[in-house]
Amino acid sequence: MPAQSPMPSADALDAIRKGIVIPAHPLALDAQRRLDERRQRALTRYYLAAGAGGVAVGVHSTQFEIRKSEFALLEPVLALAHEEVTRFEERSSKTIVKVAGVCGDTRQAVAEAELAADIGYDAGLLSLAALTDATVDQLIDHSRAVSRVIPIFGFYLQPAVGGRLLGADFWRRFAQIETVVAIKIAPFNRFQTIDVVRAVAEAGRALAPGNHKASSPSDDGIALYTGNDDNIVADLLGDWTFNVGARPITQRIVGGLLGHWAYWTRPAVQILERCHAANARDTMPSELHLLNRQVTDMNAAVFDPSHNYAGCIPGLHEVLRRVGLLEGTWCLNPDDTLSPGQAAEISRVCDAYPHLVDDAFVREHVDEWMM
Repeated sequence: MPAQSPMPSADALDAIRKGIVIPAHPLALDAQRRLDERRQRALTRYYLAAGAGGVAVGVHSTQFEIRKSEFALLEPVLALAHEEVTRFEERSSKTIVKVAGVCGDTRQAVAEAELAADIGYDAGLLSLAALTDATVDQLIDHSRAVSRVIPIFGFYLQPAVGGRLLGADFWRRFAQIETVVAIKIAPFNRFQTIDVVRAVAEAGRALAPGNHKASSPSDDGIALYTGNDDNIVADLLGDWTFNVGARPITQRIVGGLLGHWAYWTRPAVQILERCHAANARDTMPSELHLLNRQVTDMNAAVFDPSHNYAGCIPGLHEVLRRVGLLEGTWCLNPDDTLSPGQAAEISRVCDAYPHLVDDAFVREHVDEWMM
């Protein structure tokens, strides 16, 4: 790997490759739809106290409108999260992975990558949603331009919320970019998920299970992360093996970068630990398959697929409002509101799966996080 290529620190890279919970950070607003700095900091403190291994800021859950000139919130929200993470790292001696959303055409994406790198982020979650008509060659050139500024967290975003179809050929070539350190797989589609995992193996960038140390022989491997809200737990269980030539290549999806992990984060950390333990024992307890269905049911209530995800961000806000972390469900776009019946659905799943919520934990600590 070229010496000039930007890469995360060895500790951050180890954490990414081991597999961690990375909540997709929401945006805290007041009733005038202005940034509520106190609650924005409290959210970050919640994720860190709950055991998350990273935070992703400036992504879909943070609202893409933060980039509009009338709001100009991208730099402030990146800086606030970085400040809170740095303080936590100094107190705890733990490494927290900081991922910044990177969007737009090449000029915008490079500028956002430069901003994130200057602030101190470890990687950029690269959205290709703006490049709807670009060829594969153009997408690769775009990705390489960003990769020269900040390490890349690839992102397969489902078309229903603005993504585009990206075939195995694209992912094979994308995986050959030296500073791609991870890929978030979120097409909500088994066929397209397999495309990504297989392409990484065929590109020679598979991360062998258990070899996450940056000093190991697999130090060039790409970590795979789930963003598939409809199969979170299932993605994290077991091996994905493909024959490349005459040799079987095995990988695992090691962690998640999810809006669904931006609430009920403490149970999410416990779920990932259970999946890692089951994989280490090479056992797939039936209760984990049941857990997958329960988590999917909970996600559906919040992310609102029955209304084509129209209420996904207000739904996330509603969960956080109920425990006092947010004051309301306001979004920068006033048209983004809860869908009909969505609040009742959130109540239903909270009652149905009390083992998957952390409301008591949040209420116990929310006042100290607000200080």
